[in-house]
Amino acid sequence: MTLSLTNTAKTYADGTRALRSTNLDVAQGEIISLLGPSGCGKSTLLRIIAGLETPDEGAKLLFNGEDFTQIPVEKRKVGMVFQSYALFPNMSVRGNIGYGLKMQKLSKTEINTRVDEVIELCRLEPYATRSITALSGGQRQRVALARAFAPRPRLLLLDEPLSALDAALRGQLRDELAQLLRSFGITAIFVTHDQDEAMAIADRVAVMSHGEITQIGTPEALYRAPKSEFVARFIGAAMPLGRHIQADTMYFETSTLKLPAPAAGKTAFVRAEDVRLDDNSPLRAKVMSVTFLGTHYRIALEGLAPDPVFALHSALSAPKVGDTVGVAIDPAAILMLPAEKKAA
Repeated sequence: MTLSLTNTAKTYADGTRALRSTNLDVAQGEIISLLGPSGCGKSTLLRIIAGLETPDEGAKLLFNGEDFTQIPVEKRKVGMVFQSYALFPNMSVRGNIGYGLKMQKLSKTEINTRVDEVIELCRLEPYATRSITALSGGQRQRVALARAFAPRPRLLLLDEPLSALDAALRGQLRDELAQLLRSFGITAIFVTHDQDEAMAIADRVAVMSHGEITQIGTPEALYRAPKSEFVARFIGAAMPLGRHIQADTMYFETSTLKLPAPAAGKTAFVRAEDVRLDDNSPLRAKVMSVTFLGTHYRIALEGLAPDPVFALHSALSAPKVGDTVGVAIDPAAILMLPAEKKAA
């Protein structure tokens, strides 16, 4: 493995455990996302890898077999891209990209060669002499990536790289960021709280909660086979389903649903795309709200669980609030997960 973290934890002086004992292996050229809500420990883990935080005693960080646990940040050969991009507004694009190379005391020829290389790679040729203040958000992101990549780091770390952008830009630049990272061919770890961003960019996603990694896998594996209620809710917004389960039967207010196998002691979850309106289904629900989203309607249904269950309805029209509708759910699409203990 290119990067290997063992027993990596962080406890602050006041006793706060920001990160519980964590193990993580990252392969050469792999892009890993640390995904989770605020305060889950993802930024702490990133800062430990960067050398900006000191882990608790007993941690071991290896890069290509070399122990860099105690190596200071300036000697780790790690590139970083921050939320704000931290670009110098008084410098041109070339000046920003070449700044770190000057700090390394490289020759002027070497600096120019590397700056030219990353400017071309990041498609910044038309903007090379412009001031940072004259660039769009997307162009600034590319400059920040180019500056981080110019020193040829062995690892690239990104902290919420798209959070400073408005929603309209975020989707477009998410795909561009994924393409750029792969064109670099560099090992990268990035922090985000946005599941769409993580799934679009990363080869593997580490879902974090309460200071630890709860599950790690490819985006497809996490979406199709979550191992916990937290992961199911966070990846794809899965919703609790049914009133209760007995053997292989799920009970609703108006009907029952046969499950593929007995599910005693488990909780059922379903995603909105797997809930379908069907007049011929014996399972009935009441429409609570209807939201038009352009390509589909998002319909809130009452009677399928203690809380509302949403359906994505692709049609030219939708039922009205207060209507009773038939609902079809493929048992194979239901996620059966271990029942979680409720906090006292």
